[in-house]
Amino acid sequence: MRLVLVPTPIGNLEDITLRALRVLREAEVVACEDTRRTGLLLKHYGIPTPTLRLDQHTVHRARELLAPYGYVAYATDAGTPGISDPGAELVRLALEWGWRVEALPGPTALIPALVASGLPTHRFTFEGFLPKGGRERKERILALAREGRTAVLYESPHRLRKTLEDLAQVYGPGHPVAVAREISKVHEEVFRGSLQEALERFLEPKGEFVLVLGPKEAPPPEGAELLRRLRAQGLSGKALFRALVAAGLSRNEAYRLSVEEP
Repeated sequence: MRLVLVPTPIGNLEDITLRALRVLREAEVVACEDTRRTGLLLKHYGIPTPTLRLDQHTVHRARELLAPYGYVAYATDAGTPGISDPGAELVRLALEWGWRVEALPGPTALIPALVASGLPTHRFTFEGFLPKGGRERKERILALAREGRTAVLYESPHRLRKTLEDLAQVYGPGHPVAVAREISKVHEEVFRGSLQEALERFLEPKGEFVLVLGPKEAPPPEGAELLRRLRAQGLSGKALFRALVAAGLSRNEAYRLSVEEP
């Protein structure tokens, strides 16, 4: 059994690879979240492969539904299957059953939003959709802030303002954010500014959103405690001085601590 995850355009129908089109033609069936939506894509490219609905409500029946086929392509509504959609569960099941699973590279909203944000990209974390409310939501936002990395989130239009407000409470209203809207579509937009400015900009949000938050810097640890930890690691002299500066201490303070007798 061969299962191939096929990324499909998130907006512009030209955002699909030649390899993806070949797989969609070669497969015995295209399993997908929405047969109408995927059917329009197949029709646009003249691909006659039949479709089969396989969404969050039917993925538990995947083995039964896909049993007649030896070569299955799987597409979600848009983007790369397995990112905040039933594709992840299908992959887990398929691997348990010993199927051969392949994932093609292709369209996804998070990477274009990240690289267009102007925020640091060398270290980032992807959160997907936050919990809708309660203690878990607050804890997840606090965890993101503690990461010290750029964070990428998805959000729907009717929850965007609430999410911006909740993020501002933890990160601070002046914290930098990029809000990407309708990526790869006619009304694509990337807003760059602070969380407060984003709240003022998106009064009546429309479209699908990706939020990119700059890393939240942790306050430098107290000098004495930091010195104790670094010395416990065996640092001394110039190495100790450089480590103290790298941790956020001024050069004068770092020098004073590094020459103190243990």
